[in-house]
Amino acid sequence: MVLTPSTMLPLGTKAPDFSLPNIDGRQVSLSDFEGAPALLVVFMCNHCPYVKHVADALAQLAREYQQRGVAVVGINSNDAEQYPDDSPEKMAEEAAARGYTFPYLYDETQEVAKAYRAACTPDFYVFDKDRKLVYRGQMDDSRPDSGIPVTGADLRAALDAVLEGKPVPAEQKPSIGCNIKWKPGNEPDYFKS
Repeated sequence: MVLTPSTMLPLGTKAPDFSLPNIDGRQVSLSDFEGAPALLVVFMCNHCPYVKHVADALAQLAREYQQRGVAVVGINSNDAEQYPDDSPEKMAEEAAARGYTFPYLYDETQEVAKAYRAACTPDFYVFDKDRKLVYRGQMDDSRPDSGIPVTGADLRAALDAVLEGKPVPAEQKPSIGCNIKWKPGNEPDYFKS
């Protein structure tokens, strides 16, 4: 397992557009979230132990913040041929088992991951109402086997700041997890194996 930190896309970056299939078969696009006061984009998958470690807390966080108007979307960009546990069929099973209330999209071409410069799972991005990036980094300090409980503290602080119209702290720690499983020959220039 290669541990990879997030690339820390520059703050202020406009949310890259996307239109991807959800686990229910419908297409979901960035424009579907217009009007939401904030947008949380999570690059995630099913098999990564770092995602599994936060999955239940992420499902809970998403439910809480969706009730406050935040749009939440999960995107899986892993190569499902090499990693069948991350196939769209398995994504649907995972979403049902975890109680995900947000769209869980499949980025088969991996172009959306590249547009966001996503590097690891999980990788979190918070955009404000103008879809400018205000946070990218970790959910909290917890890691598998760290003994630190998963609270979502860093992510919650960012979302709360956006919802309250306050600046998000500039000091942000990169997320860390398994690298996105790029299709052979499709690795982006920022990927380090």
